[in-house]
Amino acid sequence: MTIVLDTGALIALDRGKRAMWVRLKGAYSVGDVPVTHAGVLGQAWRGGPRQARLSQALAGIDVRPLDEDLGRAAGELLGSVMKSDVIDAALVLVSNDGDDIITSDPDDMSVLAMAQGRHVELISP
Repeated sequence: MTIVLDTGALIALDRGKRAMWVRLKGAYSVGDVPVTHAGVLGQAWRGGPRQARLSQALAGIDVRPLDEDLGRAAGELLGSVMKSDVIDAALVLVSNDGDDIITSDPDDMSVLAMAQGRHVELISP
């Protein structure tokens, strides 16, 4: 099981939310490397010294590229459910069965995960 981080999770880390940091450290303690993709990072990143916490967290997170293949697959998934959020669709696609997706958007994420046949746990940050 891997934790997959949506924008809300990165924002919670950036704001120093204890529960999110505990989840992250728990993943590290069992050798799990949390996953996200570059589009999610783009939604949360504003740069500068005020994001030192997020920068620290990112050092231990696998940030995958949002490349052409993932973009096409996300578009196909979105077309199958008549949704439009490429970032959410791509995040579901980088997840695997049994993963925990930390998200502040469980409604859309649930629809996308079901359409992709992913059995994931959706957890609030």
